[in-house]
Amino acid sequence: MDLDEVAGRLYALPPSEFTAARDAQARAAKGAGDARLARDIGSLRRPTVSAWAVNRLSREHPEELAELLGLGERLRAAWEAQDAAALAELTRERGAVTGRLSRLLRESAGLSPAAASEADQTLDAAVVDAGAADQVRRGRLVRPLSYSGFAPAPVPREGAAGRRRTAPADRAASPDRTARPGTAAPSGRAAPSGRAARERAAEDEARRREQEAAEARRREEVAARKARERQEAEAAHREWAAALEEAQRERDERAEKVATLERELAGARDRLAESDQRLEVARREERHARARLSR
Repeated sequence: MDLDEVAGRLYALPPSEFTAARDAQARAAKGAGDARLARDIGSLRRPTVSAWAVNRLSREHPEELAELLGLGERLRAAWEAQDAAALAELTRERGAVTGRLSRLLRESAGLSPAAASEADQTLDAAVVDAGAADQVRRGRLVRPLSYSGFAPAPVPREGAAGRRRTAPADRAASPDRTARPGTAAPSGRAAPSGRAARERAAEDEARRREQEAAEARRREEVAARKARERQEAEAAHREWAAALEEAQRERDERAEKVATLERELAGARDRLAESDQRLEVARREERHARARLSR
């Protein structure tokens, strides 16, 4: 028995069973003479419900989780390469995959809205951050993960940069073709300096559009996340409002039962007192009768 093996078993358990199982494993290790392993096992922390649900996902649905984590790798690569087209496609795919996993979490683990929201944030973190992805893949989370979010704007790709670097060389190679201010270049073509300016302007415009598209996607993601969180908060409020109403109704019913029982008890006490009084009278009269009989 080693710590890795024990931890694997413990973090597969529901949180309600974790502490008792951990303590039993620690006692077993201590009884086997391995005090260090016993201490290490005893230091393992119980997972939250949302962390346990994600741990369970890694064990019971590894293929679905691997699809999400693989998508995260490709998405991070696209962000690093600033590939706007790949980012757009992968962002759409990310929404579909995370939506499926989110539904799977809710159906398989029976999570409350609050715990489901924490599990969703953990999956989002695994998409964005490689370290978080490793933690999720291992299936031993203790608490939910989160991230601040990042979606860097794309920058010009190598082709555009290469054109900018070669433009000065083009101009230097053709000094005799440079038109004077206010004149046209020979053969009706624009001067190289004008062509380079237009290329730079086109590149700047393309870059601006890519940046605007990336920013628009980021705003859409933020808005969608806020909308989802709002819906989950509303669902949680409805759930707890219904629970409050049910608890109040149950409390009122039981309070009425207690009041009824107290009234019945008071009546029973009165009847008992009457019985005690009759018993005392009967005892006294019986003694008197017995005394007269003995004369």
